[in-house]
Amino acid sequence: MDFELNKAQKDIQKAARKFAKGEFDKELILELCERHEFPVAVCRKAGELGFIGLQFPEEYGGQGYGALENVLVTEAFCRQDSTMGSAVMLCDFATETILQHGNDEQKKKYLPPIAYGEEFFGGAITEPDAGSDIRVMSTTAVRDGDEWVLNGTKTFISNAQVAANLMVLCQTDPEAGHRGQTMFLVSTKAEGVEITDLGHKMGIAMSQTAEVNLKDVRVHHSELLGEEGRGFYQILEFFGESRVEVAAQALGIAQGAFDRALKHVKSREQFGKKLAALQITQHKLADMATKIELARLITYKAAWQIDNGGIDPATSSMAKFYAARIAVEVADEAVQLLGGYGYMADYEVERFFRDAKITEIYEGTKEIQKNTIAGAIVGRLK
Repeated sequence: MDFELNKAQKDIQKAARKFAKGEFDKELILELCERHEFPVAVCRKAGELGFIGLQFPEEYGGQGYGALENVLVTEAFCRQDSTMGSAVMLCDFATETILQHGNDEQKKKYLPPIAYGEEFFGGAITEPDAGSDIRVMSTTAVRDGDEWVLNGTKTFISNAQVAANLMVLCQTDPEAGHRGQTMFLVSTKAEGVEITDLGHKMGIAMSQTAEVNLKDVRVHHSELLGEEGRGFYQILEFFGESRVEVAAQALGIAQGAFDRALKHVKSREQFGKKLAALQITQHKLADMATKIELARLITYKAAWQIDNGGIDPATSSMAKFYAARIAVEVADEAVQLLGGYGYMADYEVERFFRDAKITEIYEGTKEIQKNTIAGAIVGRLK
C-alpha cells in the first residue's frame, strides 16, 4: 500500500477542509444542536459541490471516486465539527446498497438526487427486539401480485424524518430464517409509513433518529433491491463498507478534539508555566497523537482495500473498533486537559466527547466488531 496520497486525493482533502471551515458556523451549530435539527442547507450545499456521493459513478451524479476519498472528506468534516460533520456525511447513509445491488433503473432513479443534495436517504435495519442480531427479523414482506405488503417496526433509524426513501430489510421467507430476508426501497411518503422521532440523544444532536412503523405498506416488485432472499448477506457486505466511514467519522472526531486540546495547552498558563511545557501534558499529547495516527493508518488501509480488490470484513471491523475506541479516549483526555473549560459548550470538546461514543455503538457495537475480527482469526470450528 502506498502511504502517500496522490494529488487528486490531497486536493479533495484540502477542498473538504476549506468547505468545512467556511460553512460549519459555530453559532449555527449550537443553534441546530439545541433544536435537534438536521442541517439541511449545509447538506444541500455539500451536495452541490460534489462532497455527497462522491463515490458514485459520474453517470449517477457522483464524482467517480472511491472509499478512500470518501474517508478523507468524512475525516475533514468531523475534524472541523463532530456533530455537523457526522450529519452531513451520513445524509446518504445506506446508498452503498443501491450501488452494490441495485439495477441500472434504480441507480438512475435514486442516486442523482442524493448526490446533488436534493434528497436524503436512510437504512431501516435495526428492530426493537433484535438489537444487534439482524438474523432476527420481525418485519415481514408478503408478495401480492406485482406488489409486496410490508408490516413491522424499525428503530434507531437515522435520517428517517428527512429522508425521501429508505432501504428496508424484511423477512420474505419466515421458514428460511436469515436466508429468507430481502431488501426493499420504500418511500417515506408511502401510505402506511409512520415515522416517530425518538427524541434527544447524548450526542450527534443534528442526526435525527426515529422509529419507523410499517402498516400494510405496498411496494411494487420493481423496488425490490438486489436478490430476493439475499438481503442478510447484502447487508453484511454493506456493513463492510459503512463501518469504514464510521471509522473515518471517529478519526475526525479524535483529531478535532486533539486540535482543540493542543491549542488550549499551548496558550494556557498554570503554576507559572504553559501547560504544554509540563512533561505530564506532553506525555498525554504524545499518547493521543500516536493513537490517532494508528487509527488513521488502519482506517485508510480498510478504505484502500475496498478500492483495490474488495471488502475485507475483518479489517473494516478492526478500523471501526479501534478508531471508535480512540475517539472516546482522545475526546475524554481532551476534556481533562481543558479542565473546567472542557466541560463548557463554548469550548466544543465536550460535544466531541459526547459525539464520539456513538461510533462504538452504531453499525455494530464494539462487541460485534470483536466477534467479526475473532471469527476471521479463528475460522470455522468443527
